[in-house]
Amino acid sequence: MSEFVPATLQLYRQALLATWRSLTRNWLLVPAVVILAVLMYLVTGMAMALGMIGGLLLGLANAFVVGAFLGLLEQAVASVRTMVWRDLWDVAGNYFWDVITVGFIVWVPLQILELGMQANPYGPAVVSAVFLLLFILLNPVPELIYQGRSGAPLEILKDSYEFVLENWIEWFLPLAVVFAPFGLSFFFSMSSQSGRLIGLDFLQLLGLPFAVLSQWFQYLGLSSSMAVILVLCLTPVGAVLMMLFRGHLYKALTGSSRRQRLFQRRQSLGT
Repeated sequence: MSEFVPATLQLYRQALLATWRSLTRNWLLVPAVVILAVLMYLVTGMAMALGMIGGLLLGLANAFVVGAFLGLLEQAVASVRTMVWRDLWDVAGNYFWDVITVGFIVWVPLQILELGMQANPYGPAVVSAVFLLLFILLNPVPELIYQGRSGAPLEILKDSYEFVLENWIEWFLPLAVVFAPFGLSFFFSMSSQSGRLIGLDFLQLLGLPFAVLSQWFQYLGLSSSMAVILVLCLTPVGAVLMMLFRGHLYKALTGSSRRQRLFQRRQSLGT
C-alpha cells in the first residue's frame, strides 16, 4: 500500500499533464462541444412534436453527435498535431454505428426491466440498482469505442467489464474525489441518470460537469444569476477536460499493469 499510493498519484499526475497538453493543442474541442450541444437541443425540440418518429430521430442524432465527439477525442488523445476547424467536419459519422449498436444492446434490456418492474413496489429500487451497476461496469465504454478497437459490440461490453475489474481503484478514485464533498445521494442520483446509456448520451455527458459546477457554486454562495452564467460557460470546458482526462487515464491503464507501475516507481526511486 505504501508504494501503491505514490504510484497511483504519479499516474494521475501524468494523465493531468497529458490532459493539459491535449487541451492547449485541441482547444477547438470546447466550441465543438457547444456546436454539438446546440444541434442536440434543436433536434430535441423538433423530436418532441413527432412522437415515435421523433424518438428515432433523436436517437440517430445522439449517435451522430456522440460518435463525432469520440472521433475528436481520439485525435486529441492520440495525436500530437494541433486540431483545426476542418477536423470538426472530418469526424462527421465517426463511430456512428458503434454508438448505435452498443447503446441498443444495453437499452433494450433496460426498457424491458423498467416495464416489468412497474407493478413491483420495489421496482424503482431494483431499476436504480441495475443502473448503478451498469454505470460502474460499463463506465469506460466511450474510451473502448475510440481506443479499444474491439470491433463487435459485445466484445466492447466484455472488455469494459474486464477493464473495470482490473483497474476499478485507479479508474473510479478521481470520480469519488469529485463527488466526496456532495455525499452519496448526489453520486447515486447522477449515476442512475448516466447509467441509462453508459456515457453514450451526449446531453448526459454534459450533465455531469453541469451538476458538479452548479453544486460547487451553490456552496460558494454565488447569486443564482451569476451561478447560471458561470455554469453555462464552464460546462463545455469541464466536459472536455473530463473526457480528455478519462482518455489519457484509460490509455495509461491499458498500457501498463499495476505491477509494472509499482516496479517503475521503485526504479525511479533507485530501489
